[in-house]
Amino acid sequence: MGCTRVVERVCAAVGLLQEALSRFERAESVAQGGVLWALPALLANGLLRRAQECFRLPPGFYSLTQILVLLATMALARVKTLEQLRYQPAGEWGKLLGLDRIPEVRTLREKVKELAQPEAVSEWGKALAQDWMAEEPEAAGFLYVDGHVRVYHGAQTKLPRRYVARQRLCLRGTTDYWVNDQQGRPFFVISSALTPGLLATLKSDIVPRLLAEVPGQPAEEELAADPYRHRFTLVFDREGYSPDFFRSMWDQRIACQTYHKYPSEDWPVSEFAEQVVELPHGESVRMPLAERGTRLGKDVWVREIRKLTDTGHQVSILSTNFQAGMTSIASHMFARWSQENFFQYMMQHFAIDRLVDYQTGTADETARVVNPAYRKLEQEIKSKVGKRGRKLAQFGALTMPADSEVQQVAAFEQTKGQLQEEIEFLEKDLAKFKAERKQTPHHVRWIDLPEPERFVPLAPTRKRFLDTIKMIAYRAETALASSLREVMARSDDTRALLRELFATEANLIPDEGTATLTVALHHLTNHASDEAARFLAEQLNATETVYPGTNLRLVYKLVSE
Repeated sequence: MGCTRVVERVCAAVGLLQEALSRFERAESVAQGGVLWALPALLANGLLRRAQECFRLPPGFYSLTQILVLLATMALARVKTLEQLRYQPAGEWGKLLGLDRIPEVRTLREKVKELAQPEAVSEWGKALAQDWMAEEPEAAGFLYVDGHVRVYHGAQTKLPRRYVARQRLCLRGTTDYWVNDQQGRPFFVISSALTPGLLATLKSDIVPRLLAEVPGQPAEEELAADPYRHRFTLVFDREGYSPDFFRSMWDQRIACQTYHKYPSEDWPVSEFAEQVVELPHGESVRMPLAERGTRLGKDVWVREIRKLTDTGHQVSILSTNFQAGMTSIASHMFARWSQENFFQYMMQHFAIDRLVDYQTGTADETARVVNPAYRKLEQEIKSKVGKRGRKLAQFGALTMPADSEVQQVAAFEQTKGQLQEEIEFLEKDLAKFKAERKQTPHHVRWIDLPEPERFVPLAPTRKRFLDTIKMIAYRAETALASSLREVMARSDDTRALLRELFATEANLIPDEGTATLTVALHHLTNHASDEAARFLAEQLNATETVYPGTNLRLVYKLVSE
């Protein structure tokens, strides 16, 4: 579809138009028109909140509101990159914005570049995180922190290698540290190519921000009056296990919760009692639990809660939250999988690992990074330990039959001697490498790296801007899925239904007399899906959402209703 608002576009080109207004006309069977059913949830989750305060666009045809709505609906429609917009019908997408057509990819890239200014993106992200936490203070009481490695295969820079658990390989990339709630909904993300690990990022970047932004924290007088009271609880995996870190966090009255990295012997089965545990989405399960007080190191006391599995294995949880009940601690710990599910879903459907641009940033010369020499020694030690283990196993498996002949005895002795000699050589190498490792600093400043090992990080701002929009889209989809759980027999199918709904055609029917814009969705694949869509329409109509930039109230229904 070509441009039909020619006069306005010419005025915009010569600087006589501030921005084009969204003006809707009746349209039948608009491709992916169902994505407008997510607009109330997008607005409720802050898509346009404080955007006018943080961002500025120069005068032109497309407004800030239209660009943000386009980017968010692209994410929900699974248009995963700006480049993929080339293969979408520009006129059909334009109808969803009340325009003749959407911007071409080059124009959209320029708009994103203008919006993705570091201070503006940072201010907007902080404002949204604060708003999300303030809206649900209980969700901000337990905060889940985990790192996600975004692998980089380009040749612009040689990023440091890090272990990627999902591929079981050490690959070059950047680690994104996400902070989510119990249901997997994100609050914010910290990206760094220079970080030495989860604990360092928690101390330097995440905890200071949470202390400033988490709502409902007790006052200093309340903390002084109750020695067991805490501000909030951090939940993370075994990577964050550190008694010293637990103690340093409790000095700030922040509780920590993780799995025990080095559990002691099993507890007697008689200590376990079956408990009812409430899961994040309201389900209840029964599981055998037991609790003890445990001392880590010399002076760190924690609660240790164990779950007895059907196989007899005991899962050990550590927590410095002394106020929550045992079942609450177990529920919040096992809900950590919601964050793993979030990573998997965001990679598959929202392309959070995709490279946004090819620009590189600047490195902090004083930042501490893992010493490549130390990493090389670690690899050598692991290799030697593995070889020694295999040789020891062969040595221990050698047996000589009682009725062996002289030649067999000689061969046995020779083989045994060779293995013993190889083991001794390996142990000497191990001792040498361990001595070298002891003298080698684990971390060094970036400026002290050898020239071939120096790298520059990828430019983070544009990625951070688009990730913020994807977070809003994910939270909006989560809100819609929560509504559909009430009427769907299988709650796991809610997101699949929403993806189908977003891809379905719809009729757009504006009515200036009643100041409404009706989005009439075409029927879905079966009767049950249509019934769920009717229920969702009732929920959306109750919000009385007005399409941004117009006076038209959105009305949702199925075609012929």
